[in-house]
Amino acid sequence: MTDLADLATSPNALAPHYSRFRLDERVLLTGHSHQAWPDVALDGLVDAYDDAARWVDDKWDRAEAKADEVRGGYRRLLADPEGAIALAESTHHLVVRWLSGLDLVGRRPRLLTTDGEFHSLRRQLARLAEAGVEVERLPAEPVGTLAERLSAAVDDRTAAVMVSAVLFESARIVGHLGELAAACRARGAELLVDAYHALGPVPFPVRELGLADAWVTGGGYKYLQLGEGNAFLRVPLHGLTMRPVVTGWFAEFDSLSDPHAPDVVTYAPGPQRFAGGTYDPASNYRAARVFRFFGDHGLTPDLLRRSYQHQLGVLADRFDALDAPETLITRDRSAPLDALGGFLALRTPHAARLRDELRARDVLVDSRGDVVRVGPAPYLSDDRLAEGIAALADSLAAVAG
Repeated sequence: MTDLADLATSPNALAPHYSRFRLDERVLLTGHSHQAWPDVALDGLVDAYDDAARWVDDKWDRAEAKADEVRGGYRRLLADPEGAIALAESTHHLVVRWLSGLDLVGRRPRLLTTDGEFHSLRRQLARLAEAGVEVERLPAEPVGTLAERLSAAVDDRTAAVMVSAVLFESARIVGHLGELAAACRARGAELLVDAYHALGPVPFPVRELGLADAWVTGGGYKYLQLGEGNAFLRVPLHGLTMRPVVTGWFAEFDSLSDPHAPDVVTYAPGPQRFAGGTYDPASNYRAARVFRFFGDHGLTPDLLRRSYQHQLGVLADRFDALDAPETLITRDRSAPLDALGGFLALRTPHAARLRDELRARDVLVDSRGDVVRVGPAPYLSDDRLAEGIAALADSLAAVAG
């Protein structure tokens, strides 16, 4: 079993398990966007191919067993052992189906959200607003009062509130979501929490957080190392009767041979009602192997949280020691590290150029507008983090020069 010292020291104990991502040749500070996959992920993909080759169209029973493993992995992360989990290729697929089940053309034509949501939700809601749906966005900042402000804005016309647990641009944790859930419950509105940037860096026990009757979505593309195609929607008990308008034939997969009236749409019981059409099961095979890898190495939410907090401390201390001019680059010191998820957000007017300069030095980060996002991961030692900040110093000198 791995512990924090194993992750911090050089060599990092996990690093050998990620050989194909060339961790010894470059510094991957992409932990908030695309982490390395452990080598066992490839075993999962080979298993998917082998099952298809052996079983052909009968592979789907085996694919469903892998999907069940993935659902179990998400239940453990959410500390929700009986949770109803729907899977899909992306959160967008799931959120669109969920939106289609809301009463947006009846008594509840209003959607409430923030200006800090990820692009897939931002874009979809903007298009719905163009089509006549009432969409209100509250400023995400100041984050400390966001849940309170959303709670005050919920009314009897609100179909749903949509908010992130951790903001994707700043890594700021949104607190008091349980109080927001209570406000939604009192008004009869649904609450959807985007936990994509929480799972991994931030423990997210839904019931302890007061989110038992909330919808929670997220995926494994980022911190969980599951790769593409492994998004989830946690469906609250009352949501198991929702009838999404946008629906695929897998939502009645188990009853395809039953008689069907042409004008009556039936749904599978449970969260399968949010299924779409034919999907690539290889993604679930890969994810199941990675979830097992996390279990084998003791990468629990608690250990991951301690690892990310330690790594953010290393990065912040090294960055602060650069004493770079604030006109060139700065970080938000008003937020303590325990108020952040899994990355540092560095603000600079040269974000795109710094990203490119770092890439030329074999240090990978990304940028969003005027923010460079620096994301550690549990397979990086403290020494590798220090190398990344040293490369940032060289890159800043090149930009300033």
